[in-house]
Amino acid sequence: MGKNILVIGGTRYFGKLLVQRLLNAGHQVTIATRGHTPDPFGARITRIKVDRRNEHAMRAAFANTAGYDIVYDQMCYSPLDAAIAVKVFAGKVKRYIVASTIDVYRELLGQQDAPFSETDINMLAQPIDTRYPWHDTRLATESYVAGKVQAEAYLYRDGSLPLVTVRIGHVLAGAEDFTGRLAHYVDLVRQHAPLRYANAAAASSFMSAQGTSNFLLWAGAQDFTGPVNAACDGGLSAFDLVQRIGMLLEVPVRALPAKQQVAAGMLSPFDYPAQYRMNTARAAQLGYRFGHSDDWLDHLILQHDLAFV
Repeated sequence: MGKNILVIGGTRYFGKLLVQRLLNAGHQVTIATRGHTPDPFGARITRIKVDRRNEHAMRAAFANTAGYDIVYDQMCYSPLDAAIAVKVFAGKVKRYIVASTIDVYRELLGQQDAPFSETDINMLAQPIDTRYPWHDTRLATESYVAGKVQAEAYLYRDGSLPLVTVRIGHVLAGAEDFTGRLAHYVDLVRQHAPLRYANAAAASSFMSAQGTSNFLLWAGAQDFTGPVNAACDGGLSAFDLVQRIGMLLEVPVRALPAKQQVAAGMLSPFDYPAQYRMNTARAAQLGYRFGHSDDWLDHLILQHDLAFV
């Protein structure tokens, strides 16, 4: 039986794929966005135009809604956003799924050799900074990691939403990937430029955009709550990634260790001084298997290579 579902965001990247999968599964879907990005869904969805970061606008936009079976919040980037979610949706949703990130484990980097499990970070003990200007767009990049941690911390400490936080590995996509991270490495190889890396063995966890939307769809149909890691098998370091691109494109690769670059904090995307992988045992225990990055990575690399040409 179809459910009444709200997706906050949902016009690009894995959010757009999630909306398509929800529609294919027969659900009634509403998306809430600022209306700046067009979507391909036509009359199949309902649209609410609202600024996610504006509490007054959010309260007004959802004041007369009876509620939702599921809310997928793709746009919860700070404790302020989390507080708005509680004020608007507490008591009006049966399942609240936040797209979180591997980056909530960033402060633990280098403290353990084992992949990070959901219980390795105590969200209830995390401080929440009420004075930081979280909604200043000029600070969006530098505040991202702390904002995601504190968003989770606020939601779990409040406890009024039936909450799932999906901690997603680094998401890779094809030509529609607006982050430019995979394209950075493909361009590096094609231009015969050297990769300066911190630690060739420091693998991290990845997901495809398609795999991410598939897992979010599955998570919406379950009844578990709490944090859950989402990542494919087959972690890679930046060094591994460049080597794989070079082999696939049959281009020689230049890679040099860069100790000074580490000290200056100038690492390239996905390059870390220590392993940065997630343990997905909880998802497996719940009945989900993510598959391996080998299933999709080469295809995405080739897409970016075509864009380079």
